This record gives sequence, structure tokens and C-alpha cells, in this order.
Amino acid sequence: MLPESTPAQEYLIYLPPCYTEWADARFPVLYLLHGQTYTQDQWVRLGVPQAADLLIQTGESAPFIIVFPDDRYWNLNAGAGFGDRLLNLVIPYVDANYRTLADRDHRSLGGLSRGGGWTVQLGFEHPELFDALGLHSPAVFKESAPYIEKMIAAIPEEARPRLWMDAGDNDRELESIMALEETLVKTGYLHQFHLYTGDHSEGYWSAHVMDYLRWYAEGWSGELAGP
Repeated sequence: MLPESTPAQEYLIYLPPCYTEWADARFPVLYLLHGQTYTQDQWVRLGVPQAADLLIQTGESAPFIIVFPDDRYWNLNAGAGFGDRLLNLVIPYVDANYRTLADRDHRSLGGLSRGGGWTVQLGFEHPELFDALGLHSPAVFKESAPYIEKMIAAIPEEARPRLWMDAGDNDRELESIMALEETLVKTGYLHQFHLYTGDHSEGYWSAHVMDYLRWYAEGWSGELAGP
């Protein structure tokens, strides 16, 4: 149970166009984490709902739910951290109140910048919860490589989530991102790594939103062809 000092946890949620029509269907869920100093609407402003609509309505992807948790309390010294709120408040609440497929195979986690750093920590610490992890220009410390390597070593190879990482070739965090890439290679973690043209900005991420969603949706291919 979280302490009483826990801040209220806000989130936005995207429901697929068929959610109401397919009243008996349940859907995979993607959790997308925003960057530092931003709020839960960052991914929305980057065009994720429109891209998801297009993928689903054209039949390129199975329908899925997207949750955008808020991490505006990132700089609070007291109270439970965002990771605790995501794992112990948001995910159970979403599974209880929306028609989700509430299992690991149908739950993915991704984030940009600081949200990517959270994805590294939460995804590697709790591989039993997420089938896929997306690291989009992740903000990680180069000095964290030994800790990350230790977390990966604790995950049996067959239990490792699918992994995507990308960054722009002019990203201010590129040195630490490449250190993370070296750690993934060193530990034999099968993953996709994409070095695109661009920097650490919303312009870069918005240009690749469709690439990201296509990759997440690959894990649910063939799911829910109809009600």
C-alpha cells in the first residue's frame, strides 16, 4: 500500500475507435512515459492518438489502449516515487476499470528522455510485467552501466522483454545512450537500435511516432481481428 503522502496520480488514456462498439472485447495496453518537466499530454501533443487511429482503422494494427501517466512530481523529495505509483496505482486501476488484457503478453512500456530512463529501471526490475520496452532517447547516466548490467543478468534470456532503443545522431544524451547500447550488446540482449538523424527534441520524437507504434503493435499482431 502506498503512504498517505503519495501525490494524486493523474493520467490520460486513449481508447481505440472500436472500444465502445466491441463491448465484449479486451485490448492490449501501452504505457507511454513523458520527459522531465513535462506532463502527461506530451505524447498526445506529439501525435500518438492520431497515429494510433490510423494504424487501427487501416487494419495495420490490432486495436490497443494507450495510457499516458503523469510524472509532474519528479522533483519531490517526499512521498512515494513515480515508479511506485505506476506499478501500484496506475496499472491495477487501469486493469480494473478498462477492458484490458491484463497480462504480461499484452502490456508494453515505453518512454522518451526521462521517461525512457524510467522504462529502463522499471522494465528491467519488473520483466514479469512487460512484454516490450521502448527506449526513445533515454536519459540514463553513463555511470549506471554496471547497475543496468546487473539487472539484465538477473533476467533469464527467455524472460527478457522485446526491446527497442533509438536516438538522434545529434542527441545531447548520445554518449550515455551509446554506453547503454554497449551494455545491451555485452549482455547479449537481443534488441533493435536505431540511430536516426536528429536531436533531443519534440520535433525528433514526433517524426518517429509512427515507427514507435508500429513496433509496439508487432507484439499484438493477429489479436482481436473482430468483436
